Amino acid sequence: MTDAPDNAVRTARELARRTGVEHHDVLVILGTGLAGAAERLGATGPSIPLATLPFFPRYTATGHHAQGWSVPIGAKMVLVFAGRCHAYEGLELEEVVHPLRTGIAAGCSTVILTAAVGAIRPDLATGSVLAVTDHLNLTARSPLQGPQFVDMVDAYSPALRALALSTTGVAPLATGTYAQVPGPQFETPAEVRMLAALGADVVGMSMAFETIAARHAGAEVLGLAVVTNEAAGAIADISEASAGAVPTVAEIIRHVVVSLP
Repeated sequence: MTDAPDNAVRTARELARRTGVEHHDVLVILGTGLAGAAERLGATGPSIPLATLPFFPRYTATGHHAQGWSVPIGAKMVLVFAGRCHAYEGLELEEVVHPLRTGIAAGCSTVILTAAVGAIRPDLATGSVLAVTDHLNLTARSPLQGPQFVDMVDAYSPALRALALSTTGVAPLATGTYAQVPGPQFETPAEVRMLAALGADVVGMSMAFETIAARHAGAEVLGLAVVTNEAAGAIADISEASAGAVPTVAEIIRHVVVSLP
């Protein structure tokens, strides 16, 4: 695994000091409205105020909280972040992926990314969870700079996805391709038709940047997308729609973590 940028290493050292845990195995980043999954994963007691860590960006989007926990799950130590920041918040991409890089600098070789998405494929119902098989980065941007050529074939680990799909006690997961658009505006009907023609099944405003940075660092990625609305359809409270999927998302994450070798 390549070294994380110096700022992430310094943040990870401070995180280790505050948690008393020198090495973590898995990083979980919770998307819009999914912060409740932290408690179901075993997060108890005061959270780590992530905004007070050195170099950490501010989280300003609704449904995202700059809180973190160090949680033992099975034989693994898991870092759980109750939200993320986005490029549309006026941040540089280096800032957007800094939390991800911090988790990797803390030792995490497995990354589980969750996100709220709009459904492009008509069979995806609100509240359903999709295991991401691939992505379309339609932002024309990358968190990498310079000649850092990263193989993005199987960017979303088939082995981790197989573990997610084997979770019992939850509704069967869909699989499909995630499209990242810049946002913050939602997509027009014409844009949704374009995304469908390109092969996208769901659309969101995060995840692809983090996946690129994670693969560059050598980490394995599982992407879980929670459908909160029909793309270009009626937009309800996204956080509220996500919250209904919290038990399912938490159960999938727990199953994957305890199944890791």
